[in-house]
Amino acid sequence: MTAPRRRVALALLRASLTATVLVVLYYAVPLSGAMDASAVALLLGGLLLFGVVISWQIRAILESSYPALRAVEALASAIPLFLLLFALVYFKMADLQAQAFSEPLSRTDALYFTITVFSTVGFGDITPVTQPARVVTMVQMLGDLVVVGLVLQVMLGAVKEGRQRRAADSAGPAESSHQEDAGPAAATYRANHDGPET
Repeated sequence: MTAPRRRVALALLRASLTATVLVVLYYAVPLSGAMDASAVALLLGGLLLFGVVISWQIRAILESSYPALRAVEALASAIPLFLLLFALVYFKMADLQAQAFSEPLSRTDALYFTITVFSTVGFGDITPVTQPARVVTMVQMLGDLVVVGLVLQVMLGAVKEGRQRRAADSAGPAESSHQEDAGPAAATYRANHDGPET
């Protein structure tokens, strides 16, 4: 079953708005000066939030009438959230310690660095210099592999499972009511033609 154009347009609009709101929040959140919590706590809390968002999104994909559209929306919120989280951490690290990177980082510089690490381009114009900056960059590199490999695979699996569930829901009740009406003869027929009952 193909999604109606209106539903596709709405899903794309929501995906675009979600990504836009996340970027606006990234630029609006006040982070200059000393911070009560360390950059590590920000990173860990953000990664926990990312895990919760992914779990919620997978459940939404499984329950959706149009799982592929829901997966697009999920990726439109999960990937920007992941990237902006690391950009915030890099920005805060550079703000707290000027020598953390090869040059001072603005928010745009931090986002640029995050995206170059994510895309594995690595131009080399901005590099982590201190050990903590290098560790956070390594954590992002490993996280990138998890996002690209595992999260995308899990979401695609959820789309497949959601589609199978939707197909079973649309065919299941009518078929089962006919089988119950047929009684024991249907079970014998199925055993002979479809294999043993499960």
